[in-house]
Amino acid sequence: MFRATPRIWDISQRIGTSTPLWPGEPPVRLSRRAEISSDCPVNVGALTLGLHTGTHADAPLHYSNAGAASADTQLAPYIGPCVVADVRGCHARVEIGDCDWDTLAGAQRVLFRTYERFPYGHWDENFAAIAPEVVARLREGGALLIGTDTPSLDPQNSKTMDTHKEVLRGDMRILEGLVLDDISAGEYELISLPLAIEGGDASPVRAVLRELL
Repeated sequence: MFRATPRIWDISQRIGTSTPLWPGEPPVRLSRRAEISSDCPVNVGALTLGLHTGTHADAPLHYSNAGAASADTQLAPYIGPCVVADVRGCHARVEIGDCDWDTLAGAQRVLFRTYERFPYGHWDENFAAIAPEVVARLREGGALLIGTDTPSLDPQNSKTMDTHKEVLRGDMRILEGLVLDDISAGEYELISLPLAIEGGDASPVRAVLRELL
């Protein structure tokens, strides 16, 4: 019997010299350590980048010295059913009133779309944050992971990291820098595994959504 192949959407930024970077992050550099020639059968490259470059998963170590590093985080929160929430009408941050709580009830993974179009090629310092009250309510409903298409759950100049602290209270996981331009609100399967980086406070990820059949 024929079985349809689920559609897959790549919701990751491409990593390169034009990737928007948090101020102060090291630039992306890809160099060739070896090239195919008469003396060498392969190309070999070396990549230098910050751990929060592009689409990435914050490890608990990022916002708590007692938190787990990327290599030590459980993988289950990064794989499974998720809900994409379209909150493009929000302002400085996503507030309780911006969310459709009937749709989000019981959701284990929630990805927030705030941008009409992702700001490729430049850094947007006025990105929309997520209010800690939103995360607290999701946590109380059993959420395991919060994702956003912006660089952080907290504002760029936050010194208190209030929303990250709400995540920590529930031992939830965070995805940031997603690209949701072509994604409609609704239910999907999320696959977004961090690399097993020892001592890493974050890891770039190749995040995808898969259609539910």
